[in-house]
Amino acid sequence: MSNASRRSTDSNVIEITTQRKIPSMCQHQPSCPTADSADREAAFPVAHHPEQGWSLLCNGVLLFEDTGELLPNGTIIAPHRPLAAVVTAA
Repeated sequence: MSNASRRSTDSNVIEITTQRKIPSMCQHQPSCPTADSADREAAFPVAHHPEQGWSLLCNGVLLFEDTGELLPNGTIIAPHRPLAAVVTAA
C-alpha cells in the first residue's frame, strides 16, 4: 500500500489524498478470476478461518460463510443463498 499526501500551507488548507494499491495475491497459473468477474468466488483461498466464518481469496475478495462478500474496493455483496428446494409429497 502506498500513501500520497499534499499539504498547502499558503491558503491554510490541508488536503490529504490516500491512494491504496492492492497487490495481486494470485501467483498460480492459470490466474484466478478477478474480483470484478462474475465467477470471483472460484478464486483460490489464501486464508481460511471457518471458526470465524470467513475466507480470503487470492483475488482479494473476503468471502463469508453466509455467502456475503466484501470486494477489495469496499463494495459489499449481500448474501445470495439459493432458495430452499421445495419437497413435494407424491
